[in-house]
Formats: sequence, structure tokens, C-alpha cells
Amino acid sequence: MDEETGPAAYRIHVWIQHINPMIWRRLVVPSASTLADLHYAIQIAFAWTDYHLHRFRIRGKEYGIPRLGGPSYSRNARDIRLIDFHFRVNERFLYEYDFTDGWEHQVRIEQFVPPEQTQPYSVCIGGGRAAPPEDCGGPAAFQQRRDETPWQARELANQIAEYVNKRDMTALRDRIDEIVTMKEWLLLDKFDRRKVNRRLRQYAADDDEWRWQ
Repeated sequence: MDEETGPAAYRIHVWIQHINPMIWRRLVVPSASTLADLHYAIQIAFAWTDYHLHRFRIRGKEYGIPRLGGPSYSRNARDIRLIDFHFRVNERFLYEYDFTDGWEHQVRIEQFVPPEQTQPYSVCIGGGRAAPPEDCGGPAAFQQRRDETPWQARELANQIAEYVNKRDMTALRDRIDEIVTMKEWLLLDKFDRRKVNRRLRQYAADDDEWRWQ
């Protein structure tokens, strides 16, 4: 690490608090990235939609991208770079998303990354489990629904089998939305790192295809 310029990138570990088993991502983020860049990287990594308000809480101050009717911040996240904080290894800060559901992400600086191991954009190098569905009610509601899903899925599967046996395609079509939603909850252990990195590259290239696919 150059003592004057700082590290080329930070390896960070981000996880959603108050959920067990842990839902987490590990990212390598260029130190020249703004907090706004980090916001979008976290949104992409957890497949959030950026529909709700957010904020970073760092050393007692709040940062974010201002929105009409939203909270005020110490500074606009677009105007401050990660390297400006002179983070220490193992330092932590909080990233909050959707103040109604209350998703709190703990962000830990794990390592300084040298230039030869750094891409010019953020890269996801690990992760576990899909993020909770948007607007599902917060950690407690998410965990309750997740725990109930297996037996609900079995009941739905039995009903579908009954419709098929009776050749009742109308009843089956009426349950399509419910089937799609159930699939989302049944795949919560799946995490697609390749998709995350594709979207991170698109974000870095200013390609609108990255937006909430």
C-alpha cells in the first residue's frame, strides 16, 4: 500500500443483520469509488431494486444519495470517495436500506488490496444465499415466511397434482402467480455470483442493462 495514496481497493464483507443463517457478500471495491458507487454495488450484490431510501452510517455521520422527500445527509454520497475515510482493516460501518422493512447491512473492511489484484470496477468474489424478497416485511417476517415455505410448498404441490389429475387447467392457471412467488422463496439458498458480476461490469460501463434485471 502506498502510504500517500492509500490502497488500490478494499475487500469488504457485507451481511444482513438479524438473519440466521447469514446472507452475505464479499466484494473487492476500488478505493476511488464513491459511496454512491458502493450503494449501487451493494444493491446489485443483494439484488435489491433501489426502490426505497437508504443511508450509510459511518463514524457517527449519515451519507446517502439525496431524494425528494427523503432524509438529509452529512454529505452527498456522490461527492465522497471510500479512500477519503482512510478506513482501517476490520473497521465496520452500517448500510441501511428500506427504512420500513429495516434491512441493516454490516460492512467490514477485511483487507487492503494492491493494484495487481484490482479491477477498475467492483467485483463480487463470494456470497451466500439469496437476499430476502423486496417488501417482505423485514428480518422477523422474512424468517417466519422462510420457515413456513417448505410445508406451504408441499400443500401447493398436492393441489397442483390434483388439478392435473382432473385436467383442470383453469384452476392451475389461476395459481400461476402463487407458484412463481413460491419458487422465489424455495430458491433462497441460491446465489448467482456470475449474474452479480455481469451487472457490476454493466454498471461500471454505464450500461443501463444493469438496472434491476
